[in-house]
Amino acid sequence: MWWTRGGSLNQSKRGVKMGELIIRGGTVVDGTGRPGEISDVLVRDGIITEIGNLSGRNAEREINAEGNIVSPGFVDVHTHMDAQIAWDPLGESSCFHGVTTAVMGNCGFTLAPVRSDERHLVVRNLERAEDISADAMAAGIDWSWETYPEYLDFVERTPKGINYAGYVGHSALRTWAMGERAFEEEANEDDLRKMVDQLRESIEAGAMGFTTSISVNHATSDDRPVASRIAHWDEIDALVTEMGRIGAGIFELANHHHLRSRDPEKRETYISRLVDLAVRTGVPVTYGMLAAGQGDNGWKPVIELLDRINNGGGRSWGQVHTRYFGVLLSFATRLPFDALPVWDELRTRSLAEQRAALADTSTRSRLVQEANQGDYGRSIGAETRKPEWEHIYPMEHSALPPFRSIADRAQELNQDPMEVFIDIALKHDLDIFFIQAAANQDQDVVLELMRHPHAIPTFSDSGAHVTQIMDSSLQTHMLGHWVRNQKAFTLEEAVHRMTQVPAQAWGFNDRGILVEGKAADINVFDAATVGPNMPELVHDLPSGAPRLRQTATGFAATIVNGEVLVENGEPTGSTPGHLLRGPLAQ
Repeated sequence: MWWTRGGSLNQSKRGVKMGELIIRGGTVVDGTGRPGEISDVLVRDGIITEIGNLSGRNAEREINAEGNIVSPGFVDVHTHMDAQIAWDPLGESSCFHGVTTAVMGNCGFTLAPVRSDERHLVVRNLERAEDISADAMAAGIDWSWETYPEYLDFVERTPKGINYAGYVGHSALRTWAMGERAFEEEANEDDLRKMVDQLRESIEAGAMGFTTSISVNHATSDDRPVASRIAHWDEIDALVTEMGRIGAGIFELANHHHLRSRDPEKRETYISRLVDLAVRTGVPVTYGMLAAGQGDNGWKPVIELLDRINNGGGRSWGQVHTRYFGVLLSFATRLPFDALPVWDELRTRSLAEQRAALADTSTRSRLVQEANQGDYGRSIGAETRKPEWEHIYPMEHSALPPFRSIADRAQELNQDPMEVFIDIALKHDLDIFFIQAAANQDQDVVLELMRHPHAIPTFSDSGAHVTQIMDSSLQTHMLGHWVRNQKAFTLEEAVHRMTQVPAQAWGFNDRGILVEGKAADINVFDAATVGPNMPELVHDLPSGAPRLRQTATGFAATIVNGEVLVENGEPTGSTPGHLLRGPLAQ
């Protein structure tokens, strides 16, 4: 079984504990952006100790890297691994795509602080907003903490394949301080004092900062706003101001829709308020740089906010996605039509029965009519939504573009797009994924966002949306699509943006570049073949719940703190990951 309750792990006999390791003959792309050079790398006790010609040296373990790239491990600063770490000792699927450090606790969602008799409130925040199974959390987590410092201690002692750092989340702070009232009302002075105190104690214990969501895309299973969305802006201001006072912590947020409003007054009010907060407190601000919709207002204000903070004396980093922000549709998971009456009955059947129904002319006609004319209601976040066929793409042969939309195929065939969708699904025996691009539909805009000097390729959401999206592969998408196929970035530029840039911005000063004395988080990969494999659906979460999984091709090795974690695509059984605590705990 993939998971083990409480993070326990039976060590594989193939796990390699290394005193010394030489990575020999690879092209070292060191993360700084400088051109790569053929060199050897010596690792001793988890630290890079020498880079150069080591032809006369031997080590307990050697990796032949000739023809491969040797780079720092990738840093993903937007994940939701807070729950998954309790049952996954590897860090899937991030670990397969070269990620060696992940920051969790984004968007205000964390498992701590939490009172022992109110854990259901934390679960309520996570279950729908981040698509993390409540049953999986119940079966897979031994709740051994209440405060966030206690949660960090849990992370530190839990076997883990990759390194983790964590924020403390606003929704959890509110339920800690207010209980059920967190979903209903603004905080009073006593509530706010409790939140400020817990935030300060958390950052002193090693939390990376504070996160919140004021986005309409985050709601509970009973269709209420998550707890952080009930807060008055003054509450957020007070918490960020506390970080400025103690001189530590990053502020991450999921933005309000006023950032992209067509009303210039609403947009300016929102932007100026965030700029003021960032400049006044000195706290770095970070957020997702998605392009929502087709118009300029869907993405240009995101850049404006970033530029105004940085040009005004503050610090801000945009978390840019490297491709379509897309829901994965399939007959094995979910489809846009699932809630429509005729489809709802069909989707309760086995896949074999669904195939037979789709082959019946009369049934198929009713399904197509319902899909074309039905009421799809409201969708949020990564939930499926009414089809826009120009933004739905079959993943038939590769996980990398180019993809042809259903609309383009329907026009070519002079057919109803829904008929084309069904035909493609039947051609693959219903065993195929379709991408439904909910944002980042225009890849030229995505490229412009990626090229911004304060944009970091990240935002995988790993650990969340486990049956909705699979973006743990955005780093290998960057390398396979934008570097190799599109030549939009040099390899050195791409590696720099995925390693040194986030490591420096988040204060991981012992990582992110290949230099003597730094931690040995290292990738060895073939630039000519690196890329994501096709996603798959597995049922191995605690309680048997499903999740999407995606591996990669082209990696000879991913090394964490000097130990090989993944070799030729296969986990070794080692768990060399560390908890990376923030500056006040170092």
